[in-house]
Amino acid sequence: MRDRILLVEDDEALGRQVVGHLEGAGFAVRWLQNGDDALREDPDDYAMAILDLMLPGAYGLDVLKRLRRHSELPVLILSARQDTHDKVRALELGADDFVTKPFWPDELIARVKTRLRRPALQRDGTIAVGELIVDVEGRAARVAGRLLDLTRVEFDLLLALARRPGSAIDRAWLVDNVLDPEREGTERTLDVHVSRLRRKLGEHKHLVQTVWGVGYRLNADVAPSARGDEPPGPGGSRS
Repeated sequence: MRDRILLVEDDEALGRQVVGHLEGAGFAVRWLQNGDDALREDPDDYAMAILDLMLPGAYGLDVLKRLRRHSELPVLILSARQDTHDKVRALELGADDFVTKPFWPDELIARVKTRLRRPALQRDGTIAVGELIVDVEGRAARVAGRLLDLTRVEFDLLLALARRPGSAIDRAWLVDNVLDPEREGTERTLDVHVSRLRRKLGEHKHLVQTVWGVGYRLNADVAPSARGDEPPGPGGSRS
């Protein structure tokens, strides 16, 4: 079955061009031209979303926010807006990549394939991110060959981050999808679990990074000197 891409782009000519290139590369595409229509889509129906920012109906960043509240779907922003603030804001809200218009179609296809290959690090029921190996079915994790003694919540937290390596995951989404729904899970509670997970990672604690104003991400390439070791305090969780 071909990977299905959700394209949200209101420019008629550009949309047809992108659909043609994606289909030529072997993808199935559903093309929408209105942000409100995109809000009604089920992200579980897609392998990836390509999203314009300036849309009729819901603004592109609002569509992105909703996706990040309910899904880990990879999102690539395709926009004519070249202001650094727009790029940073989109990445902070959980976008996986940002391509500015005009662009080379080959570059877009390459970025889509690269993004979709990252979850493909999961093979035989395991996810590999640098020296971290997560056994999804066995619910076990090792770092540099060392077995981690994790609680259910700590494992689910690590797994959620490992499924989208390098991408910022919203703290509210983690609260809703990782913490015990029968208890009063809060962002402060999430921060406690993150701190405990980092302690168990030991010298590899820098793998779990704080993305200020957004949440957390798993990054296998960051140097320890650039790490964010402490979770954000109350009131500074999201912008």
